[in-house]
Amino acid sequence: MKKIKLAVVTCLCFMMALTTTLLVGCGGKDYSKINLNEVTHSIFYAPFYAAINLGYFEDEGLEVNLTNGGGSNYSMSALVSGSADIILAGPETVVYTSQEGISDAPKVFGQLTQTDGSFIVSKENTNEPFEITDLIGETIIGGRAGGLPAMTLQYAIEQHGLEIGTGENQVNLRTDVAFDAIASEFVNSDAKYCTLFEPNASNLIAEHPEYKIVASVGSLVNNTNIPYTCFIAKDSYIKDHSDVCEKFLRAVIRAYDYLKECYENNNLRSAAEALLPSFDGLSISDMEIAVEAYYRINAFASNPIMNQSAFEMLLAITENAGMLNGNTDYESVVDTSIAEKVVA
Repeated sequence: MKKIKLAVVTCLCFMMALTTTLLVGCGGKDYSKINLNEVTHSIFYAPFYAAINLGYFEDEGLEVNLTNGGGSNYSMSALVSGSADIILAGPETVVYTSQEGISDAPKVFGQLTQTDGSFIVSKENTNEPFEITDLIGETIIGGRAGGLPAMTLQYAIEQHGLEIGTGENQVNLRTDVAFDAIASEFVNSDAKYCTLFEPNASNLIAEHPEYKIVASVGSLVNNTNIPYTCFIAKDSYIKDHSDVCEKFLRAVIRAYDYLKECYENNNLRSAAEALLPSFDGLSISDMEIAVEAYYRINAFASNPIMNQSAFEMLLAITENAGMLNGNTDYESVVDTSIAEKVVA
């Protein structure tokens, strides 16, 4: 009788396992496993990586599978095609897709960074303080046209009364370079300046000690609250899996609080150690320098709610670059319901 019971139990276990396999194979997706595509890999997104490395996502019962898009347009393609559940990218891509009238529209459900996180690198290493007027008559590589880094740089240049163009008294802003190709193009071109995020800026300086980081683009716009990088998902995903989105943002906020405490207590080493597993090849000291640089410009959003005034700043930057083709409503681009719940 015991042998018969054992056989029945074994058979039932096998059938349950087979059923689970068939369900997954037929589209029964495990939504606790999140496929996330990031626009690039940068210490600018420190709270997100800290949440991974400190096990905060795991504490929420989530597993994050990370891929790199190499540009916000590619990350958005991954989201629309379904190869990514969530993307970490600039919200300008959501503005563009909303104007195209795409079904199941992507929406921002959480903000991660709140100002431009790129740094201006110069091929001239001098002790003279950088002034934005130093760009007059020079070439600066700002990235891809329509990308937020290039548009914010254009906004900063023009808000300071400078003109963009190739004339002697103008700033030659190049927007013909893919985001992840800026460093190599800069080295092999006659451009005197470029913009890079960390750790790419520090890596380039290590390879070329004659170069120098001279300013942050955020400082050129007075570190204005710009919803620079956000977590984005399809509207249906946010509605159908609000519990997953809530757990996700809760882990990120917890990591933000941890890093902030490290910074305020002058414990940059612990902050660097929390990020180091995500950045092979960088030393603890490299990480400390980068973390301090981003906290100094107040790069990280203290909470994930993307408010309307910040959104309007984004629209101003996008419109200034000539990339808007109509009105875009805040509600059509942003869903704050999850972020508000987590913060409350």
